[in-house]
Amino acid sequence: MDLRSRLRRMAVRSPVALPAVLPGATQARLGVEAELRRRGWETAQAPAAADLLVVCGSPCPEEDRRLDTLLRTMSQPAARVDVTRPEHAAQALDEGFALLRDRAASRAESPLGHEDATDGKHDAHPAKGTAPAGPAHGPHHDHAGPGHPGQDAPGGHSGHEGHTMSTVAGLPMADRAADRDGLSLDRLNLPLGPVLADWPAGLILRCALQGDIVQEIHVDRLPGPSDGTSFWNEPWSRAARGEPVERGAAARRRCAAHLDSLGRLLSLAGRPDTAARLRHLRDEVLAGAPSGHCGEPLQALTKRVERSRTLRWGLAGLGRLSAERARQRGVTGPALEADGDVHDRLLTWSREARRAVRDFDDGRPLSTGRLIGPRGTVEGTVPPSQALLDLLPELLTGTELGCARLIVASLDPDLDEPVAVPATEGAHA
Repeated sequence: MDLRSRLRRMAVRSPVALPAVLPGATQARLGVEAELRRRGWETAQAPAAADLLVVCGSPCPEEDRRLDTLLRTMSQPAARVDVTRPEHAAQALDEGFALLRDRAASRAESPLGHEDATDGKHDAHPAKGTAPAGPAHGPHHDHAGPGHPGQDAPGGHSGHEGHTMSTVAGLPMADRAADRDGLSLDRLNLPLGPVLADWPAGLILRCALQGDIVQEIHVDRLPGPSDGTSFWNEPWSRAARGEPVERGAAARRRCAAHLDSLGRLLSLAGRPDTAARLRHLRDEVLAGAPSGHCGEPLQALTKRVERSRTLRWGLAGLGRLSAERARQRGVTGPALEADGDVHDRLLTWSREARRAVRDFDDGRPLSTGRLIGPRGTVEGTVPPSQALLDLLPELLTGTELGCARLIVASLDPDLDEPVAVPATEGAHA
């Protein structure tokens, strides 16, 4: 197939979307995921496989430029749309599809079969207008990475402050460092995040790797929302402020949060179909579907996950965290109750999601005695995700890179909580 024929075919096929989720944009992400599923559009695992960048949230100017840099690493023609509210997801995807078709048709008709593809940004938020926007940015001196080549590889780019790598023909090379067994091996500094599939929004892990083994971890994040509001903790936060909240509403949010976390972990564990079904159930729970409608399929699906020997073999032994150690580090949620490894945390989410369904119709007020949200106790001075983030260097050091991603997914910290990880204004997308 020649170039023009391929471009004409691109003008009519469905886009491949890459969601880039910013802190504070959980609701926008849920709306985008639901709309992508409704349309049957594919979601990319890496920027190189995508042609539509879907930004969930409102980026700051610096992050906006870095997202444009990420856009330029994608297969061309490519386009970008921004979604700040879940009800705008359908319009944004429609406009992104239209822009992609126009750009593909333009490239197909061009005598050289190409055009200047640096202006693929399109702001689909109604409050900002719907005309394509392409502000002229100055030259970028950071190295924008194309993302990870597979599910278990990192996104972002490998050049950041603090690197001491040598260069060959202008390209960064790994340095030598002592390995744990005393050998001198290549040591590569590489960030995981913030734009990764099935990754906590805003999280950046700055890793020092030797081979595929994580030797050192530093936790960082993108700047989060100023009010520190977490969508998943909302019912318990409202109750802490003295607002009336029904137990059924809190149970729905807990169930949906655990289904969201399960979908993230199972997607990384090679079960995309099961993850998609769990996310569909999550959306029905949030939409107010009755317990009788959700209970039976949730029971059948989670029981099947719990009985899977393949999952047990693949996840058992990873990221082991005893209840005693978790309690010492201030963990108060499912990670404490699990008292074990990645597979134990999966089982805990599964069981808690089923238990929560039984309380969907409970109209009694939520007790304010001890407010325990999806990730732990929310009324204290330290949010539950803070303890989970503090554990990451301890749990990830010495693991393989792919296993590190599974361990992060099994904890699923929520950076929309007011966590104390210092945000880096120049964090790399």
